[in-house]
Amino acid sequence: MGGDGNGTNPEQLFAAGYSACFHSALRVVARRAKVDPGDSTVTAQVGIGPEHGAYGLVVTLIIHIPGLEREQVRELAEAAHQVCPYSRATRGNISVELRVP
Repeated sequence: MGGDGNGTNPEQLFAAGYSACFHSALRVVARRAKVDPGDSTVTAQVGIGPEHGAYGLVVTLIIHIPGLEREQVRELAEAAHQVCPYSRATRGNISVELRVP
């Protein structure tokens, strides 16, 4: 959207904040479920583009918890999505996909 391409852009900063916050929420819901989140990771991919005559954000959160079945990771990710402050703040405003590889 302009600039010279040097430095960190706002989408990268948003991705860093969202992934860190979501990871904390994921660890909380995992512990509540008596599941060890171990070396879990959350990576956020944030894009920006035209949406209904304006610009909008699109977020993909990639959630990985080694040693757990994909469906169990998905359940924990869905629960984290309900308690994560970033998820709550953006709900209904931007597209957020939870991806469990």
